Amino acid sequence: MTAEKLTDLLVARLVRDHGKSKHHWRKVVGKLRLYSPATHPHCNWNATPTGSFQDIALIESLLDDLRMTHPLLTA
Repeated sequence: MTAEKLTDLLVARLVRDHGKSKHHWRKVVGKLRLYSPATHPHCNWNATPTGSFQDIALIESLLDDLRMTHPLLTA
């Protein structure tokens, strides 16, 4: 899976489960950072969401779930 597709999946789930707009969630999630699988063999991506405390908590919880199903991404 690519970082862009994972962002799309993340935003779709947030809109479905918590409402608000796609634009809102994309802005809050921000860009996923990719790392080399050689130095990060268990999970090569990370996100640093911004926004309200509640939005960040929702995103962090979903990110934990997605790390289990999609630990390694491609550019």
